[in-house]
Amino acid sequence: MTTSAQDFTARADAFATILDRADGRWDAPTPCDDWTVRDVVVHAIETERDFLERQDLSPGPAPDLADLPSAWREHAAAVAEVLSRDGVAEKEYDGYFGRTTIAATMADFYGWDLVVHGSDIARATGQEWSVTDEEAAALHRTADGWGDALYSDGVCAEAVPVPDDASASDRLLARLGRDPGWAPAA
Repeated sequence: MTTSAQDFTARADAFATILDRADGRWDAPTPCDDWTVRDVVVHAIETERDFLERQDLSPGPAPDLADLPSAWREHAAAVAEVLSRDGVAEKEYDGYFGRTTIAATMADFYGWDLVVHGSDIARATGQEWSVTDEEAAALHRTADGWGDALYSDGVCAEAVPVPDDASASDRLLARLGRDPGWAPAA
Protein backbone atom coordinates (compact mmCIF):
# COMPACT_ATOMS: atom_id res chain seq x y z
CA MET A 1 0.00 0.00 0.00
CA THR A 2 1.10 3.54 -0.60
CA THR A 3 1.35 6.17 2.10
CA SER A 4 -2.00 7.62 0.95
CA ALA A 5 -3.65 4.23 1.35
CA GLN A 6 -2.15 3.95 4.83
CA ASP A 7 -3.43 7.45 5.63
CA PHE A 8 -6.94 6.37 4.69
CA THR A 9 -6.66 3.23 6.83
CA ALA A 10 -5.47 5.25 9.84
CA ARG A 11 -8.39 7.65 9.48
CA ALA A 12 -10.82 4.73 9.04
CA ASP A 13 -9.46 3.15 12.23
CA ALA A 14 -9.90 6.40 14.17
CA PHE A 15 -13.49 6.62 12.87
CA ALA A 16 -14.09 3.04 14.06
CA THR A 17 -12.88 3.93 17.55
CA ILE A 18 -15.36 6.82 17.69
CA LEU A 19 -18.16 4.45 16.62
CA ASP A 20 -17.15 1.94 19.29
CA ARG A 21 -17.52 4.66 21.93
CA ALA A 22 -20.88 5.94 20.62
CA ASP A 23 -22.73 3.63 23.01
CA GLY A 24 -25.43 2.80 20.49
CA ARG A 25 -26.65 6.40 20.25
CA TRP A 26 -27.29 6.03 16.52
CA ASP A 27 -30.35 8.28 16.50
CA ALA A 28 -28.58 11.19 18.22
CA PRO A 29 -28.63 14.45 16.22
CA THR A 30 -25.28 15.65 14.85
CA PRO A 31 -23.92 19.06 13.83
CA CYS A 32 -24.90 18.08 10.25
CA ASP A 33 -28.37 19.58 9.86
CA ASP A 34 -31.07 16.92 10.03
CA TRP A 35 -28.57 14.03 10.17
CA THR A 36 -28.36 11.49 12.96
CA VAL A 37 -25.25 9.54 13.84
CA ARG A 38 -26.67 6.65 11.79
CA ASP A 39 -27.12 8.96 8.79
CA VAL A 40 -23.49 10.07 9.01
CA VAL A 41 -22.14 6.50 9.15
CA VAL A 42 -24.36 5.37 6.27
CA HIS A 43 -23.24 8.45 4.28
CA ALA A 44 -19.57 7.56 4.81
CA ILE A 45 -20.05 3.97 3.71
CA GLU A 46 -22.27 4.75 0.73
CA THR A 47 -20.18 7.61 -0.68
CA GLU A 48 -16.95 5.60 -0.49
CA ARG A 49 -18.59 2.56 -2.08
CA ASP A 50 -20.06 4.76 -4.83
CA PHE A 51 -16.65 6.27 -5.61
CA LEU A 52 -14.96 2.87 -5.87
CA GLU A 53 -17.76 1.44 -8.00
CA ARG A 54 -17.57 4.43 -10.38
CA GLN A 55 -13.88 3.54 -10.78
CA ASP A 56 -14.83 -0.09 -11.58
CA LEU A 57 -13.29 -1.19 -8.26
CA SER A 58 -16.06 -3.08 -6.50
CA PRO A 59 -15.57 -3.36 -2.74
CA GLY A 60 -17.88 -6.40 -2.73
CA PRO A 61 -21.30 -6.71 -1.13
CA ALA A 62 -22.54 -3.85 1.00
CA PRO A 63 -22.24 -4.49 4.74
CA ASP A 64 -25.29 -5.15 6.91
CA LEU A 65 -26.03 -1.83 8.62
CA ALA A 66 -27.76 -3.38 11.64
CA ASP A 67 -24.53 -3.16 13.67
CA LEU A 68 -22.88 0.09 12.59
CA PRO A 69 -19.41 -0.43 14.14
CA SER A 70 -19.20 -3.90 12.55
CA ALA A 71 -20.55 -2.57 9.25
CA TRP A 72 -17.92 0.17 9.27
CA ARG A 73 -15.10 -2.26 10.00
CA GLU A 74 -16.29 -4.61 7.25
CA HIS A 75 -16.49 -1.71 4.82
CA ALA A 76 -13.08 -0.29 5.81
CA ALA A 77 -11.48 -3.73 5.41
CA ALA A 78 -13.04 -4.03 1.94
CA VAL A 79 -11.66 -0.60 0.97
CA ALA A 80 -8.21 -1.55 2.26
CA GLU A 81 -8.39 -4.77 0.22
CA VAL A 82 -9.29 -2.79 -2.92
CA LEU A 83 -6.41 -0.38 -2.32
CA SER A 84 -3.99 -3.30 -1.86
CA ARG A 85 -4.79 -4.77 -5.28
CA ASP A 86 -1.91 -4.53 -7.71
CA GLY A 87 -1.75 -1.04 -9.21
CA VAL A 88 -5.02 0.23 -7.74
CA ALA A 89 -3.64 2.71 -5.19
CA GLU A 90 -1.47 4.36 -7.86
CA LYS A 91 -4.16 4.29 -10.58
CA GLU A 92 -4.61 7.80 -11.93
CA TYR A 93 -7.84 9.38 -13.06
CA ASP A 94 -9.23 12.87 -13.68
CA GLY A 95 -10.99 13.85 -10.46
CA TYR A 96 -13.12 16.83 -9.56
CA PHE A 97 -10.01 18.73 -8.41
CA GLY A 98 -7.72 17.54 -11.22
CA ARG A 99 -5.50 14.55 -11.96
CA THR A 100 -5.06 12.32 -8.92
CA THR A 101 -4.86 8.70 -7.79
CA ILE A 102 -7.36 6.34 -6.19
CA ALA A 103 -5.39 6.19 -2.92
CA ALA A 104 -4.97 9.98 -2.77
CA THR A 105 -8.71 10.43 -3.21
CA MET A 106 -9.44 7.89 -0.48
CA ALA A 107 -7.00 9.61 1.91
CA ASP A 108 -7.44 13.26 1.01
CA PHE A 109 -11.15 13.42 0.26
CA TYR A 110 -12.87 10.47 1.88
CA GLY A 111 -10.35 10.22 4.72
CA TRP A 112 -10.71 13.96 5.29
CA ASP A 113 -14.46 13.40 5.41
CA LEU A 114 -13.95 10.72 8.08
CA VAL A 115 -12.05 13.11 10.30
CA VAL A 116 -14.73 15.79 10.02
CA HIS A 117 -17.61 13.34 10.44
CA GLY A 118 -15.71 11.67 13.26
CA SER A 119 -15.95 15.01 15.03
CA ASP A 120 -19.67 15.17 14.29
CA ILE A 121 -20.27 11.71 15.77
CA ALA A 122 -18.01 12.27 18.75
CA ARG A 123 -19.72 15.50 19.70
CA ALA A 124 -23.19 14.03 19.11
CA THR A 125 -22.41 11.16 21.47
CA GLY A 126 -20.64 13.14 24.19
CA GLN A 127 -17.07 12.15 23.31
CA GLU A 128 -14.04 14.39 23.45
CA TRP A 129 -12.62 15.12 20.01
CA SER A 130 -9.59 16.98 18.77
CA VAL A 131 -6.83 16.72 16.23
CA THR A 132 -3.21 17.60 16.66
CA ASP A 133 -1.93 20.90 15.32
CA GLU A 134 -0.09 18.89 12.66
CA GLU A 135 -3.24 17.02 11.59
CA ALA A 136 -5.24 20.26 11.57
CA ALA A 137 -2.59 21.87 9.35
CA ALA A 138 -2.71 18.89 6.96
CA LEU A 139 -6.51 19.05 6.80
CA HIS A 140 -6.37 22.81 6.15
CA ARG A 141 -3.85 22.24 3.31
CA THR A 142 -6.18 19.68 1.75
CA ALA A 143 -9.12 22.09 2.02
CA ASP A 144 -6.96 24.87 0.52
CA GLY A 145 -6.57 22.73 -2.60
CA TRP A 146 -10.33 22.68 -3.09
CA GLY A 147 -10.67 26.44 -3.24
CA ASP A 148 -14.24 27.73 -3.35
CA ALA A 149 -15.51 24.18 -3.98
CA LEU A 150 -15.07 23.61 -0.23
CA TYR A 151 -18.25 25.62 0.26
CA SER A 152 -20.23 23.93 -2.50
CA ASP A 153 -23.66 22.58 -1.72
CA GLY A 154 -23.32 19.37 0.27
CA VAL A 155 -19.66 19.89 1.20
CA CYS A 156 -19.24 22.52 3.94
CA ALA A 157 -21.22 25.48 5.19
CA GLU A 158 -19.56 28.89 5.24
CA ALA A 159 -16.90 29.38 7.91
CA VAL A 160 -17.99 30.56 11.34
CA PRO A 161 -16.00 32.98 13.51
CA VAL A 162 -13.89 31.79 16.44
CA PRO A 163 -11.66 33.69 18.87
CA ASP A 164 -8.03 34.28 17.87
CA ASP A 165 -6.88 31.93 20.63
CA ALA A 166 -9.12 29.03 19.51
CA SER A 167 -7.49 25.59 19.43
CA ALA A 168 -6.33 24.06 16.15
CA SER A 169 -9.31 21.68 16.30
CA ASP A 170 -11.79 24.52 16.87
CA ARG A 171 -10.27 26.60 14.05
CA LEU A 172 -10.59 23.63 11.72
CA LEU A 173 -14.23 22.97 12.64
CA ALA A 174 -15.06 26.68 12.28
CA ARG A 175 -13.48 26.81 8.83
CA LEU A 176 -15.71 23.91 7.83
CA GLY A 177 -18.84 25.73 8.92
CA ARG A 178 -19.25 23.90 12.20
CA ASP A 179 -19.75 25.63 15.52
CA PRO A 180 -16.96 24.26 17.75
CA GLY A 181 -19.23 24.80 20.76
CA TRP A 182 -22.05 22.67 19.33
CA ALA A 183 -23.49 20.13 21.72
CA PRO A 184 -26.68 18.08 21.52
CA ALA A 185 -29.72 19.66 23.11
CA ALA A 186 -30.11 18.61 26.71
